[in-house]
Amino acid sequence: MFDHWLRMLKDRLFEPIAPAIGRRIHPHVISLLALLAGLAAALLAARGCTGPAFAAWAINRALDGLDGSVARAVGSQSDFGGYLDIMADFVVYAAVPVGVLLGHPSHMAWPAALFLLATLYVNAASWMYLAAILERRNLGVAATGERTTVTMPPAIVAGTETVVFYSLFLLVPAWAPPIFWLMGILLVCNIVLRLAWARRRIREEAA
Repeated sequence: MFDHWLRMLKDRLFEPIAPAIGRRIHPHVISLLALLAGLAAALLAARGCTGPAFAAWAINRALDGLDGSVARAVGSQSDFGGYLDIMADFVVYAAVPVGVLLGHPSHMAWPAALFLLATLYVNAASWMYLAAILERRNLGVAATGERTTVTMPPAIVAGTETVVFYSLFLLVPAWAPPIFWLMGILLVCNIVLRLAWARRRIREEAA
């Protein structure tokens, strides 16, 4: 919901250092380091190490924001780089709730975590296939001016909200079950609203 403004803020923050980093480290390497930090967050959460798990998650998010800024700063943007970035994100998005669940298992946490992972899966499919259709119809990033590889239509839960939810259940794993349920319910709203938006938009373009 707030991704556009936060991407602009992130770019302003990283702008002074991105060129210097880009001369030494390729953006793909930064994406892979972000993946490793995210997996470390999941493993630390599974061991019950709350503070270190959150620190690793914070590093993951910082590196995930840095790779795109570095790529733009040194002119090395590529479709593969965008693909690598989103694949790494979704590996981490799947691993971290599992880590929290394993670190703090309970009879309430299991169904909540399964519900969250299921809604994450369907939400990802609803966004990615819609993005492919919009790009094919020339209604994607070239039309919207987004600084991402493919278009990301607005949603209730997007990147910013995901960071907030994941930060909360990493910092307070005892609260994970209700946070899982809340995020999952909002993702269901994402899916329904995106389906309604796509039905209206695609029909309008076809008319």
